[in-house]
Amino acid sequence: MADLLQDAATRALAYLDGLDSRSVAPSTKALAALSELAGPFPDRGEGVEDILAKLDRLGSPATIASAGPRYFGFVTGGSLPVALAANWLAGAWDQNAFSTTSSPLGAALEMACLTWLRDIFGFPDDAGGAFVTGATMANFTALAAARHAVLARVGWDVEQDGLFGAPPITVFVGDEGHAALLKAVRMLGLGEGRVQRLAVDDQGAIRADALPPIKGPTILCLQAGNVNSGAFDPAAALIPDAQQSGAWVHVDGAFGIWAMAAPNRAALAAGYELADSLAVDGHKWLNVPYESGLTLVRDPGALHAAMSISAAYLPEAEAREPYDYTPECSRRMRAVDIWAALASLGRAGLAELIETCCRHAAMMAEDLAAAGYEILNDVKLNQVLVSFGGDSLTERIIAGVQADGTAWCGGTRWHGRAAMRISFSSHATTDGDVGKTLDAILRVARSNSGE
Repeated sequence: MADLLQDAATRALAYLDGLDSRSVAPSTKALAALSELAGPFPDRGEGVEDILAKLDRLGSPATIASAGPRYFGFVTGGSLPVALAANWLAGAWDQNAFSTTSSPLGAALEMACLTWLRDIFGFPDDAGGAFVTGATMANFTALAAARHAVLARVGWDVEQDGLFGAPPITVFVGDEGHAALLKAVRMLGLGEGRVQRLAVDDQGAIRADALPPIKGPTILCLQAGNVNSGAFDPAAALIPDAQQSGAWVHVDGAFGIWAMAAPNRAALAAGYELADSLAVDGHKWLNVPYESGLTLVRDPGALHAAMSISAAYLPEAEAREPYDYTPECSRRMRAVDIWAALASLGRAGLAELIETCCRHAAMMAEDLAAAGYEILNDVKLNQVLVSFGGDSLTERIIAGVQADGTAWCGGTRWHGRAAMRISFSSHATTDGDVGKTLDAILRVARSNSGE
């Protein structure tokens, strides 16, 4: 065991050390070699040392270097060293964070993290919380609590009686709402086709005057950080009126809500602390390993009602039992990564991480604009959208940058136009990495433009 784990650590360190000098995207040769992983199920197993060596030989070159400093796709953060180390230690512990009995440590870490997270996001000290796989399940968990609450107010027990014959729930979502939120709506049986879309402004934020009169059970979904532009729905204008009319206000804050942790960006998220529930990713801007998401719910009773379980073999709960607040029962100890990241950063370090990413986005936008290219969004957070002219040219440049290997930037559609989307989310990115990425983008753009 000791030799095998040491071998794994040595190989992992070699991989991480090589990220800065390798292509961000894997080569065609590396991808083709993955076919060696397939084949008939063997009659006899291989030696464990050979298995690890094979995984390293075939797997490491075939990865996208998203752990490195010049990956700017899908709002993906890297992993803080301490969070990765804690993740490895948790793997050795092999804890099932199901309950206080199966893992007292897991339960204690969740409570410690919840105290810090309530503080960061301005939620009350008794708010409920759940540690889940990512923003999709965080949205699902929060919306399950919302579904319970709005139906309970009209005398319907959705956990016992389901949705058959239930009073209809109106779900409002901005016209730029994220697909993960809509997936959660579908999974909860609320029907994506029944969602009422609200008009948005040119940055994809819900217009302050777009909310119609609220009648009956209603859930209003706001977005803190548009996945393209980084824009925030106007929470201070929408939340009080919606709640006064009886609506539950949920926030999809996957990455943008972390702006609350940075004094110079917190004004963007003003009013979001009033929300009834919040979904957040840990593996985006907090820079912890996959998979990590969390839900905060102002009324812990609503979350408990939606997620709790009972069984003859479970003791009567005297403390917060994790299984009463999450969709999963058996699950890894996700809180350890979050605890390690927050403990190492502290308030000042977390603010610096957010501010640095936003500063890098502003640098990139200013330099691309100075080179004559069109920036399509108001760069107030960590997202940059750029057009290089027509759609076909922009798409060629995106593909060219990915093939170049210096950096990786993705594509998107924005107001009917093709755009390169550059997301700054990693602690590992330096000013020098921004410069290298800019040089690569300009080199590819000029090559494709015939300059």
